[in-house]
Parts: sequence; structure tokens; C-alpha cells
Amino acid sequence: MEDWLTTYEAVQISGYELDYIRKLVRAKKITGRKWGQSWQVSRKSLQEFLKSRDQHGEKRGRKPKRNKA
Repeated sequence: MEDWLTTYEAVQISGYELDYIRKLVRAKKITGRKWGQSWQVSRKSLQEFLKSRDQHGEKRGRKPKRNKA
């Protein structure tokens, strides 16, 4: 049986915002299901997503400037 998390638990584990967790479910990057009136996220799919992000390195985007001393 698969282990399911609430979206709020997924936020705590991942450090992502709730809207981003929902976006990942809609994009099918992590597995989610509707349970009653709330959404749940597969713990396994979230862990695999986080692991793949770690393997790809830092997030894209502007990097902070370093002061030259």
C-alpha cells in the first residue's frame, strides 16, 4: 500500500509553497489524488521528485552576486 501525505505535509517535507505542490500535481510531476475534499500526495513520488532535483543541482535563475574582497 502506498503512503500518502496531505498537501500541507508535502509542503513541510519539501520546503516548497502549497501552490507549487499543487502545480506539480497538475503537471503530473508528482502523483496526487483527491480524498474527500482534500488532496493527497504520494510520498514516494515526492521523494523521487526531490531526489531528481538534487541530482540536477541548484535551481535555475539569477545567482546572488559575490563581493570580491
